[in-house]
Amino acid sequence: MGRSITFIYGVVTYVIFLVTFLYSIAFVGNLLVPKSIDSGTQGPVAVSIVINLALLSVFALQHSIMARPAFKRIWMKIIPRAAERSTYILTTCVALILIFVFWQPIPMPVWNLANTLAGSVVSLLFWVGWLIVLSSTFMIDHFDLFGLKQIYANLRTRQATRPGFIKVGLYRLVRHPIMTGFLIAFWAAPVMTIGHLLFAVVTTGYIIIAVLHLEEKDLIAEMGDDYLEYRREVPAFVPGFGRGQ
Repeated sequence: MGRSITFIYGVVTYVIFLVTFLYSIAFVGNLLVPKSIDSGTQGPVAVSIVINLALLSVFALQHSIMARPAFKRIWMKIIPRAAERSTYILTTCVALILIFVFWQPIPMPVWNLANTLAGSVVSLLFWVGWLIVLSSTFMIDHFDLFGLKQIYANLRTRQATRPGFIKVGLYRLVRHPIMTGFLIAFWAAPVMTIGHLLFAVVTTGYIIIAVLHLEEKDLIAEMGDDYLEYRREVPAFVPGFGRGQ
């Protein structure tokens, strides 16, 4: 790719991410979209579970494999280094869109707090979770995280600098506040259906495994003792719980 094409590619990818992120909120929260986690025609429960697990597995494999340093080294022999992060974001969006389109609803309720004070509190927590997700990206380097910094530096014929190890804002309370936000948003459902519960359980399991056993291994390899000390001092997802894990 030429520098200008790479820049346009990255900007378009970022716009796709923004639309996908907003749709994710509406999808999980059953808000004003044609297809949400609980809408659509219900099929056989066993078939629906298999399809949904397959969709979540596609996302998990894409998200984990493409994030590993070994894959990146191979991948950047094919695509420009400046476009690597944007390509990762784009393929993540594609994996999410597959979930949005093909997700099979299983609408039998596990709990129903609609039109109650408890339900209102849970609805508030849903929005708090998404706010934590978005705000946490700006507490590190939002534009590096989503590839814009890289494509802009490439356009200016410069090398993008990676953000160093920082411990600011919510990162002083938990090591992975973005994932904390997702966990809150996924579980904060005033009406929890079997389909939504399946989504919440599988994504929670994936977050724990991917972050604690894959991502942190890479972070330790990259930052060494600084990150090991950080892990000893700051819990992974819940403030005050699970230091050193």
